[in-house]
Amino acid sequence: METENNKITACCFTGHRKMPENELEEVKDRLKKTILNSIEKGYNAFYNGGAVGFDTMAAQTILELKEQYPYIKLILALPCKSQADYWKQEDKDEYERIIKAADNVVWTSEKYTSDCMFKRNRYLVDHSSLCICYLTRQTGGTAYTVNYAKNKGIEIINIAETVSK
Repeated sequence: METENNKITACCFTGHRKMPENELEEVKDRLKKTILNSIEKGYNAFYNGGAVGFDTMAAQTILELKEQYPYIKLILALPCKSQADYWKQEDKDEYERIIKAADNVVWTSEKYTSDCMFKRNRYLVDHSSLCICYLTRQTGGTAYTVNYAKNKGIEIINIAETVSK
């Protein structure tokens, strides 16, 4: 079921599945501060693609912040119903927990197709006016999504640029 959210107050996330272990706490801290800043600016709908890595971290952060800001919404835009089929059990369990806790879940495709991830990524951007990302390389799905957002004129905050090296 899809609920209408105001694109002007909606934010999406995109980021790499793998992040350096020694940077995870700093990334988590930067992410939380960036989300809190966006909430203070009036953002209240947060679109998430449900992948492992940065997406999971962002969804967990939104769910944690809902205790303090109960009006914010976590909307999952998932590429297909089989997205987690080949994940480690621990990641599948967390994925299911996040789906149950989300305010809304949208599957952009029923079944896996060669372009379902790109379709999901465009959906995230098309429903947002802000993109919070963790981008460290200019190839892959995250780079595609950030470039798509740039082409749409959406504000982008890359928290990887603020993580100390």
